[in-house]
Amino acid sequence: MNLNLSPNTEKKAVFEQIAAALKEENFTIIKQDQTRPWGGFFVIDESQAGAFAKKFFPHLEMSEIQITNKLSPKILIVAPHKRLSWQFHFRRAEIWKVLEGIVGVKTSSTDQEGEIQELAPGAFIKLDKGERHRLIGLETWGIVAEIWQHTNPENPSDEDDIVRLQDDFGR
Repeated sequence: MNLNLSPNTEKKAVFEQIAAALKEENFTIIKQDQTRPWGGFFVIDESQAGAFAKKFFPHLEMSEIQITNKLSPKILIVAPHKRLSWQFHFRRAEIWKVLEGIVGVKTSSTDQEGEIQELAPGAFIKLDKGERHRLIGLETWGIVAEIWQHTNPENPSDEDDIVRLQDDFGR
């Protein structure tokens, strides 16, 4: 994406820059949420999931990543020194690619948090259904492309498919 974000960039400006970059790539934003205490996200039109995957995950074949006919493409934005909840999902696996900033990620197959891994731009990680995980903002804004692998075609995952084991914001 090549954004010029400093740790002091205001959240509103971060969202404006990402929205402009997505529009420049001809992606249609169907929802954005700047209200999350850790940052927020953009949801891209599902009809552009193939183009999104090709742009941000060119090393993955669609046949490998598409379990159902839906990928729910998103851009996650995590603020410096903030972290998402320690969580897992019943109806989806996730694939993340770091686009901007160095982010921290913790994963574990149990409720015990694993060691923090630092991921630089270009790094990607696959999170299995049920795998515990947490995205962490480090020194600057972290921008992450995300696609969901829906594991239940009759009941696709959604924002309610989150089991929070620990949350800094009491959710």
